[in-house]
Amino acid sequence: MPRSKGMVIGFWIVTALFCLQIGFTAYAQLRLPEVAEAFTRLGFPGYFRVELAWAKLLGVVLLLAPVPARLKEWAYAGFAIVLASALVAHFSIGEGPSAWGWAAGTFVLWGFSYFFWRRLEAMPASAGIAAYPQGS
Repeated sequence: MPRSKGMVIGFWIVTALFCLQIGFTAYAQLRLPEVAEAFTRLGFPGYFRVELAWAKLLGVVLLLAPVPARLKEWAYAGFAIVLASALVAHFSIGEGPSAWGWAAGTFVLWGFSYFFWRRLEAMPASAGIAAYPQGS
């Protein structure tokens, strides 16, 4: 079954929203003192916050750039680990939805982006619909 235009559009919408959210959190981790304080409250060292922010930015580049599928798969896996770990960290100190809600919402966007990407990877590209999420 060839790729549908709706599938390609759906992929790009949720992936763009996911990448915007991850990009914003990376910026916040690098620049906002209240985010640094939250990392300290969660028990993480300061250098981890910086490493995590740069890893997120690298992952965003990998999701948006035409790179081999294996690199995209690693980026998706890394984001799944980061988002699951964020939820565990918030739950472990008893924080409520106001603290972990953004991570949960971002995880939902991740799930939709990954779902659409896998579906597009499995479908042959038709002549008129070149989506480019396919890897090498």
